[in-house]
Amino acid sequence: MPPMLDVSDEVRAEIGDEEAARLLAGDSAPGTYDCTSCRTPGDTSTERTSTVLFVGEETAVLAFAHATCIPSQVVPVSEEQLQGAVESISGSQAPGPAGAAPRQAVLGITCGLILIKDQVCPALVIEPTGPIARPGENSPGGFGDDFLPILMEQGFVPVGDLTTPPAPLPGWSVLLAMGQLHAILQPGTAGAWWQAHQPLAVSEGWRAAVNKSNEVYVYAAPHGTIGQQPREDLLREALERACGRGVLVAATMPLSGT
Repeated sequence: MPPMLDVSDEVRAEIGDEEAARLLAGDSAPGTYDCTSCRTPGDTSTERTSTVLFVGEETAVLAFAHATCIPSQVVPVSEEQLQGAVESISGSQAPGPAGAAPRQAVLGITCGLILIKDQVCPALVIEPTGPIARPGENSPGGFGDDFLPILMEQGFVPVGDLTTPPAPLPGWSVLLAMGQLHAILQPGTAGAWWQAHQPLAVSEGWRAAVNKSNEVYVYAAPHGTIGQQPREDLLREALERACGRGVLVAATMPLSGT
């Protein structure tokens, strides 16, 4: 059975009719994938899937996304951004020369609802695609990498109990525009701490919850701790395991935008 792929005219123009035909026939299309927009699993055999072509100055990378998240399109990016897209798509760091400093990991993000004090609350879960090292360091330390120590220096607080809301983090906010997640903003002129390659679609329930509370609980854990959980009950269980191991930090951030 051929995959349920959407290949737009602009993507077809870039990859050629022959490659487009191979994709539509299933010869070069994946069965399952991680959506390049919302970062949750997808299946080309059961759900409509968009082909998304990231095009840099000299190279291009074909990715896949839920058609409900973004349409099939060509996304012009710089070569540096393209490397970030490759790492985000693959879920791992690109290989480098032996002895070279590790490339900067990509921050994966999951939107979910979490029950706290009988209230359904909007949450974001941040997990890097690889270990985080401080600038100028070749090897991570601390908790196996430097992600949590860096966040705690920024004001994130270790989570001891998931039934308690995280402490507010002054100056930080979550940017939602036209009902889609765009960025996590940090204080001052440093810009976005995390920014989506393309705005991320969120569920109706998540959007309703965040519009009601005007705040988001942001949790973070080191690489390999949470993983991509297909259901919110499994996400909650993964957060509880991370909390029990002492490798979960969090903060409450106000909502920016609508």
